[in-house]
Amino acid sequence: MNIAKNALLIACFLVGIIIAGCSVTPSGNQREEDGQATPVFSQGKALSAAFTDSRVAGMKGVAENDQLRLFVDDQTGAIAVLIKQTGEIWNSNPLDRDSDSLATGVNKDLLSSQIKIDFYNSFGQINSINSYTDSVAHKQINVTEIPSGISVSYQFGTTTKTAEDLPQMLSKARFEALSGKLDKSGRRALLIAYTADTEKAVYARNDSALNGLQLERALAALDEAGYTEAELQEDMAELHFTQEKPAARIFQASIEYTLDADSLVAKIPVSSIRYPDEYPVNTISLLSFFGAGGTDEDGSMFVPDGSGALIHFNNGKTKYPAYQQLVYGADQTIDRTENAAREQKVRLPVFGIIREGGAFLGIIEEGASVATIHADIGGRLNSYNYVYPNFYVINKGTVSLDGNGQQRSLPKFQENPMKSDYTIRYAFLSGKQASYQGMARYYQQYLEKNNGLLKHEADDTTADTPFYLQLVGSISKQKHFVGIPYQALEPLTTFEQAQTIVERLQQRKISDIKLKYAGWFNEGLDHKVPDRVLVDKEIGGSKGMQEFVSFAQSKGISLFPEVAILTALTGEGFNESDDASRTLREVPAMLYPLDLALNRRDITKSPSYVISPRLVVGYTDSMLKGIRDFQTGGLSLQDLADQLNSDFRKNKQIDRTVSEAISGEALDKIRDEKLKVMANGGNAYALPYLSDITHAPLSSSGFKLEDEEIPFYQMVIRGFIEYAGAPYNLSTYTNEKQYVLKNLEYGAGVYFEWIYEPNYKVKDTEYNHLYAVNYKLWIDKASEIYHEVNAVLRSVRNERITAHEKLDEGVYKTVYGNGIYVIVNYNRTQVTVEGRTVEAESYITGGERS
Repeated sequence: MNIAKNALLIACFLVGIIIAGCSVTPSGNQREEDGQATPVFSQGKALSAAFTDSRVAGMKGVAENDQLRLFVDDQTGAIAVLIKQTGEIWNSNPLDRDSDSLATGVNKDLLSSQIKIDFYNSFGQINSINSYTDSVAHKQINVTEIPSGISVSYQFGTTTKTAEDLPQMLSKARFEALSGKLDKSGRRALLIAYTADTEKAVYARNDSALNGLQLERALAALDEAGYTEAELQEDMAELHFTQEKPAARIFQASIEYTLDADSLVAKIPVSSIRYPDEYPVNTISLLSFFGAGGTDEDGSMFVPDGSGALIHFNNGKTKYPAYQQLVYGADQTIDRTENAAREQKVRLPVFGIIREGGAFLGIIEEGASVATIHADIGGRLNSYNYVYPNFYVINKGTVSLDGNGQQRSLPKFQENPMKSDYTIRYAFLSGKQASYQGMARYYQQYLEKNNGLLKHEADDTTADTPFYLQLVGSISKQKHFVGIPYQALEPLTTFEQAQTIVERLQQRKISDIKLKYAGWFNEGLDHKVPDRVLVDKEIGGSKGMQEFVSFAQSKGISLFPEVAILTALTGEGFNESDDASRTLREVPAMLYPLDLALNRRDITKSPSYVISPRLVVGYTDSMLKGIRDFQTGGLSLQDLADQLNSDFRKNKQIDRTVSEAISGEALDKIRDEKLKVMANGGNAYALPYLSDITHAPLSSSGFKLEDEEIPFYQMVIRGFIEYAGAPYNLSTYTNEKQYVLKNLEYGAGVYFEWIYEPNYKVKDTEYNHLYAVNYKLWIDKASEIYHEVNAVLRSVRNERITAHEKLDEGVYKTVYGNGIYVIVNYNRTQVTVEGRTVEAESYITGGERS
C-alpha cells in the first residue's frame, strides 16, 4: 500500500537534498530580502458554478461524478457533498451553527472553520488560529478549479495592526514617560487605551475600548511617543507578562477537494503550509465538523481505539474528557512519560460517523503516522457531535539550562516539517452499509484493492483453529561468583525442553500449534542488535536450533523465532551515542522497564534504546542472512509492526512519516524471503506482510466517553490474517469463561506464554512481568480452554466476520462468512434472545454453512 510514496520518501531522506518534483518536501516560508515575512494575498476571480441545487442553497456546484456532487461556498470555504442515489447531503460545517446557544467566542468561530492551526510563539507557548476568524473574516480565501474538484487557499492573519500590537501592560513610570512626549489628543488616546490599576501601579490595556478610530489613535500615539521593541522587552521582564507581535504572524495553507468514485478526498499539501520561522506550526486540523450531528439527531461516532468503539451522539458524558488518541501509538523519542500506558493503541487510521440513513468512513491515506484522532459530544464546547484528525507538522521538546544558580527551560523544535501531505478519504455509505459493520467491510475491501491486505495460503494440515504459544528461551540475570556480581544467561526453555512441551500439548490433542520462540539468540530475551545471529549456547546453540526446526516440521508445528529490530540494549555491535535515535533534547532515546507494583517506569534498571530508523533496513538484511540456513519457515516480529519512532539527530532528522516508509522497506525484504510472518500489534502499514498477529486488540481502552466496544479490527482482518490477543496467563482476565467468550465473539485464537523452568527463576530479575509462566501450572487449563474454543471456531477458520451486533446488555451475536453464528452472554444470569436461552457466562451457536 502506497509503495511508490514510500519509495519516494526514502529517496528524499537518503539523498538529503530537495529534488525537483519531490512533492513530499515542503517549501519554506517566502521571505523578502530584508528577512521579514511578508506574504502577499490577492483575492482570486469569483468562481463560476457548473451547476446548482436548491438543497444546498447559496453554494456553487463545482464537480460531479456518477455518484457524488461537490458544492462550495467560495466566500467561506464551506463545502457540501450530495449523494446522488439517496439525496443525502454531508456538510463540512453545521448548517445551523449560527443559532448554537452553547458555543461562544472562538468555539463559535470554529464551527465555521475548515482548518485550525496550532503554532508555537517565541516563548514555546501554543497559540491557535482558524480559517474563519483569521482568514475568511479578512476575505483572504481563494477557490480555484482543479481536476475533479477544487483547491481552497487561505491566508491566516493580516498585516493590519490590532489591539494585540499594543503592550498588555505599562508601568506607571513608562506610561507617564510616554504621555510626556505626546500632545493633548495623544495623551487622551493613551488614557482611553489603558486603565490604571493603582493597587499594582500599572496601566492595563483596555481591549473593550480599542475599536475603530480609538485603536488607530492609540497605535499612532505609541508610534509618535517612540515606543520601541527594546522597551517592550523591558516591560515584559519587569511586569512578568509575555507578548508577541501578531502582525508578523502570517500563515498560509490550502485544502484540495476531489471526488473519486464514492468518496470525497480532502488533502492539505504540506507544501502549502507556510509560516514564519519564529512561529512553527505544531498541528493542523482538517474538517473538524464534517458531518457533525446536532442535539436532535441520533447517531454514533466510530473511533479506532483498540478493536474499535462507538460514542453515541449526545450521551451526556460531558464530565469526562474528550476522546484523543495518536494513530500507531506514541513515538518513543517524544513520549517521555514515566507512567506506563494501559490504553489500547490505534492500529487502523480510520474514523467515522453513523447517522440515520447514512454514514461516512474517514480513511487517512497520507500522514497517518503523525495523526491524532479526536472526538467529542454535544454539550461541552458546542451543541455538536464530531470526530476528526489533526496532524503534527513540527514537534517541540524542552531543553533545561543552568545559569547563575537558576534553571531555565527553553523550547527546542523539530528541524524540518513532516515530509508528507495530509490526506483523508471520506467514503459515503448508505442503507444497510451505513453501520460499523458496513464500515469494516468497506475498509477491508479498500485495503484488499490497494494491496493493504493479502490472502495467505490456507493451512491445509488441519481444520483446527491455531493454538498460539510463546516460549522464552533465556534471560539475562545477575549472578555472583565469590561475592562478585556478573551478568549471565539464565536458560528458561532449552530446545530440548521446548520439544517436551510441544509433545505434551500434542498428547492433549492440540495439533495446530503456532510457536513463537523468543530469547533464542544474541544473548537472551532482550537480545543485542541483529547485525548478526548467534544462537545462544545455553539453550542448545545452532545445532539445537537445527534439530528443533526439524522436529517442528516433522510434527506439523509452525515455528516463528522472534526478533526485535527497533529496540536494543547496549552491547557489541551497538553504540547508543551513534546508533540510538535522538530525542528533541538531542540525547539518546531510552526505554526503562515497567515496575508492575508502581505502574511506573523503573529508572533504577538498565534501559533499552530506540534504534535509529536509518539502521533498520541494514539490521533486517543481517538478521535474514543469519537465519536463512535454519529454514525456519517463519519469523516473529516483536516491534516492527507495533512501533514507529523518529530520530531527531541534528541535520539527519527522520520523522515518523519517513520511519513508516523505512519499516515498509524492511517488511518488503522479509516478504521476499518467503517466510510466514507473525507480529505483535499489527499496525495498518504492516498488515499485507503478516500471516499471524499476537497481542491483537481484543478490546477498546474503555474510555469513559465511549459507549460500546466493537470488533472493528477483527472484522477488517479476519479471513486474511489469523490472530490472538494477549497471553491468557499474563492477561488481566481472572475468569476463564470471560476469556473463552471474548475469543468466540472476536474469532481469536487461544494464546499462552510459557517457560519450562519454575517461576522462581525470573524472580528478582528485570523480567518480573513473567510471574506466571511455568508451563506445568497451565498446560491442563490451556488444553481445556483451547478445546472449548476450537469446538466452535474450527468450523469458521479463515472465515470473515460478516455481522456483529449487540442483542442485549452483555449479549452479542457474531456471524461468520459461512453462515455459522455464536451468541455470547457475558452476564452472570441467563438471558433469552432470539427465542433461545443462553446460560450465564455461556454461549450458543447456530446457522448453517452457506
